[in-house]
Amino acid sequence: MKGIRGVLAQRNLREVQGIVEKALIEYVDERSEDPAMKYAKDILLAGGKRFRPVLGCLAYEAAGATLDDKMLRTALSAEIIHTATLVHDDIYDQAKLRRGRPTLHSQHGIAHGIISGDYLFTLGYWLGAEQGPEVIKVLAETCIGLANGELLQFDHIGDLGTSPEDYYRIIDGKTAGPIAGGCKVAGMVANADQEIVEALESFGWEVGRAFQMVDDLLDLTGNPRMGKPRGTDIYEGKMTLPIIHALTTLHGNNRENLEDVLMDFSEDRWDELIELLEVSGSIGYVRSLIDSHIQRAVESLAILPNSGQIELMIEFARKSALRST
Repeated sequence: MKGIRGVLAQRNLREVQGIVEKALIEYVDERSEDPAMKYAKDILLAGGKRFRPVLGCLAYEAAGATLDDKMLRTALSAEIIHTATLVHDDIYDQAKLRRGRPTLHSQHGIAHGIISGDYLFTLGYWLGAEQGPEVIKVLAETCIGLANGELLQFDHIGDLGTSPEDYYRIIDGKTAGPIAGGCKVAGMVANADQEIVEALESFGWEVGRAFQMVDDLLDLTGNPRMGKPRGTDIYEGKMTLPIIHALTTLHGNNRENLEDVLMDFSEDRWDELIELLEVSGSIGYVRSLIDSHIQRAVESLAILPNSGQIELMIEFARKSALRST
């Protein structure tokens, strides 16, 4: 990379995203001779808000460091590993599109998708390894949690007895853990005090939980502009929090009707589903939980000195919650 350095306090979120995007483009160019990058680069550069690396960069400076190539490469490690999981998830889900574009395996075949995902995992770990064994340990723990979360979700497909505790175990592995790990690593790379590292990690856990709950709501409301068509989770039998809450809250005929809708779902039953979720108050319940997790995320940063980076972290967290409105 070309010596990117800057103080994020003087920037807005869009500019931070631009710094990360530029670093990623440069890294892809560094690896352009790799045959596997020919297949992987499209999904790597397919856009998105770069949620994880941007938060990592903000956390790094919030911990007292100044953004440099060392942190950018560490942030890219998290983004590339995340992309590897998307490639493999798309194969697992037999998905045809990702961010509005053909998925890697649908365009080039399952074998190319598996190999490209493995390649991205390796690149991600390689970048993380530059910061030493403790960082690699966090990355490994995160990936172990992610795999366990995926399998737990698979085990609960169509399981109408899924509990809120089951749900949190799934999302902590799949979504919150990687975000928390990225924030923790940023503090470690910045050589911050342990209490600062723990505060950044706590922020990541809370933001990650809120982020997944927002995705749950987007599945019910839909947002084609963000690549979030409605009902995907329902069709796949995934037990998201609004559904779990409604199953727990409703009784009698309403509960029986909801079970019937979920077990025999089709587009013409959409209004029926939404009406039952409104009767149960489940959408409002999840929105209130999102607000609570965001508030706890903000509170976790209280021990850090006030700075522009903290303000941007809070702004990013709150904007992520607003995706569902």
